Amino acid sequence: MERKTAWNEYNKKDMKKLEKLNASYRAFLDNGKTERECVKESVRQAEEAGYVNLDTYVKENRALKPGDKVYAVCMKKAIALFQIGTRPLTEGMNILGAHIDSPRLDVKQNPLYEDNGFTYLDTHYYGGIKKWQWVTLPLAIHGVVAKKNGEVVDVVIGEDDNDPVFCVTDLLIHLSREQQTKPANTVVEGENLDLLIGSQPLEGTEKEAVKAMTLKLLNDKYGIEEEDFLSAELEIVPAGKARELGMDASMILAYDQDDRVCAYTSLVAMLEVEAPEKTSCCLLVDKEEIGSVGATGMQSHFFENTMAELLALAGEGTELALRRCLASSRMLSSDVSAAFDPLYAAAFEKKNAAFFGKGIVINKFTGAGGKSGSNDANAEYVGALRAIFDDAKVNWQTAELGKVDVGGGGTIAYIMSLYGMEVIDSGVPVLSMHAPWEVTSKADVYEAKKAYVAFLKNA
Repeated sequence: MERKTAWNEYNKKDMKKLEKLNASYRAFLDNGKTERECVKESVRQAEEAGYVNLDTYVKENRALKPGDKVYAVCMKKAIALFQIGTRPLTEGMNILGAHIDSPRLDVKQNPLYEDNGFTYLDTHYYGGIKKWQWVTLPLAIHGVVAKKNGEVVDVVIGEDDNDPVFCVTDLLIHLSREQQTKPANTVVEGENLDLLIGSQPLEGTEKEAVKAMTLKLLNDKYGIEEEDFLSAELEIVPAGKARELGMDASMILAYDQDDRVCAYTSLVAMLEVEAPEKTSCCLLVDKEEIGSVGATGMQSHFFENTMAELLALAGEGTELALRRCLASSRMLSSDVSAAFDPLYAAAFEKKNAAFFGKGIVINKFTGAGGKSGSNDANAEYVGALRAIFDDAKVNWQTAELGKVDVGGGGTIAYIMSLYGMEVIDSGVPVLSMHAPWEVTSKADVYEAKKAYVAFLKNA
């Protein structure tokens, strides 16, 4: 039952492929720190690979045929890609599904204020974070500002070498005796995660001169006014590029690897596979970190509506055909797993933990406290995946999320399973998950892509 490390199996050709994939992955992370940026980059790569917007087919009432490649986008925050197979859609699809949102700080709708010579942006944290990890880090602002006239302005500040960065301040050690007696979840309060963005007053201004300087700079660069914050989506993320980690450069240190490491490898696998028998699908969605809610989350009808359009164009446009297609499909819920950390070994049960360098992880179930909230995949599906991965010489392992009753978490798997399809969680192990900077193994990234290709071809 002991899994071997994948590194010992690689020859020079494998290492070259591994390094190329991981270099492209780091670039993907740098270009896609928000859901919108991730979708934009995915569309660019898909169109380069010959994919066409599904809207074009719908407007032209163009019939779908085997080999056609289409994609659909939901509100610029979720995307579904399809390659039509030779078998009828009613026989099901092979689906790779990941999420592209990550824990972060979101700017509030009325955020800008001045206090004792400083200007701040008021924030509300998004997803599960340890709030104390977000202080005194160099942070960047990414997002959009939508004006009343319909213009949407893209904003990125803090990533270019010539850009300033921002931070959330912390109390100095000399005055923090009381602070350090607090529990970790309250040592930094959520309302204190405000972003420091300025301290210079605007010359000739008497009232709130520092705020006035900030507004002038924003207007000069982006043409926005203070009221435009009301219709803005601005995300605060760690500034800086993804980096190789370790003396051997065997790992990657970066923001937002949960779950863009699985999103990227799913996308690459989708673009690589050609002429599948069963229709292939890659689904990248938003809002998983807050319960998969909203119009762009997995609980919305975006995927179902897109499938209805697809079936209609393929000449199978009935409600029964849609239900048969979904129920007959198989899915890998491509989401990360907690990697075993020797420094925190007490949180793990080693026989059922995921280890760096041993390949993609299958999580039969997630959830918490008696598997609550999980999709517990059936044994037959696990057996089928074992055969697929072994035949493709994929390095893989099984795991659960820590010791029983220690914690827990969920994915989009249980939502897709409601259609009656076979679903299991399968992804890359991550160290320091949900921290501003997370760690993955290059070998596991490589094995995940191999696994996803094998699944699309053979499931």
